[in-house]
Amino acid sequence: MGAVWAFARFTTTGLRRRSLIGEFNKIRLSLGRFLVLGLEFQLAGDVLRTAVAPGFTEIGQLEAVAAIRTVLNFFLTREIAQERAEIEADQKAPMQRTVAS
Repeated sequence: MGAVWAFARFTTTGLRRRSLIGEFNKIRLSLGRFLVLGLEFQLAGDVLRTAVAPGFTEIGQLEAVAAIRTVLNFFLTREIAQERAEIEADQKAPMQRTVAS
């Protein structure tokens, strides 16, 4: 759903404007949020499936999947925070130039 939403938004923004740089970062942030949420739901589903029919193989696979998804979630969250900080800095920069003039 998130990928479809991001593609649709990117396409409509591209048709309306020629400059996508500012909007592109916002679309990426939204897509990143969708990905993080999807990873959390997948991990929860794996935990529930393992709780129903636990075996050593399933538990080992769950540990590996949980570790990978945790690392992915960490880096996605960190990148989202960095992008958000850059967007806020870009939005403050024109205001500061206007005040200084």
